[in-house]
Amino acid sequence: MSDYITTYHSIQNEFKSLTNGQLPILIAVSKTKPYEVVRDAYLQGIREFGENYLPEAIEKFTRLREEFPDAETSVNVHHIGPVQSGTLRKLFGVFSYTHGVGSFSSLSELLKRAEKEKKKIRYFLQTNLTGENTKHGFSLEALLENKIKLAGFQNEYCIWEGFMGMGPSSGDLNETKEVFTKLKNFREEHFPERKLSMGMSGDYPLAVTLGSNFVRIGSKIFGEREYGTHSV
Repeated sequence: MSDYITTYHSIQNEFKSLTNGQLPILIAVSKTKPYEVVRDAYLQGIREFGENYLPEAIEKFTRLREEFPDAETSVNVHHIGPVQSGTLRKLFGVFSYTHGVGSFSSLSELLKRAEKEKKKIRYFLQTNLTGENTKHGFSLEALLENKIKLAGFQNEYCIWEGFMGMGPSSGDLNETKEVFTKLKNFREEHFPERKLSMGMSGDYPLAVTLGSNFVRIGSKIFGEREYGTHSV
């Protein structure tokens, strides 16, 4: 059995050196990893997992809950890919959070589906502050223009947690710092009650220093990903 929890705790300890505030939640991104890896991580004490591919996540975490019934309430599975209107129905019953709501159409559909399923899910609005066509999400201008409207996009089952931001695909840390800082300042000025989901393996120290509440780390915990054929 590989030792995942030691690395997980090591990263959490690093968080303590990067912030004087509340420590962010560390999401162990297990996408593309087999069930056995998730099972081992669970047995070692990890309770926050991140997944992208819906069929893969459903298979792994349904199996985990069948083998370990306590996982039904003790494990949070975070959907970290783009939310697509045609498949978002599959989020309910498996995922506790979705971090990639990038349009009003998918947000409206998420709300309707939550009411229908009567299962809770917390969501982050994905922002696109790099201007890259390969990334989807809201501009800050669009969010501000719809500030009053956004307050109504919640119900008993669908809860608005905050904003998700990503740095540029180039991985340039100076640009990433600009993006994270811009989103942090925007949140503090206009939506101080909301949380931030920022930071991955290559840029999490910046994100934590700037006050991210959720950090998504995969390869640093589980090793390099194994990409095959996946569907969302």
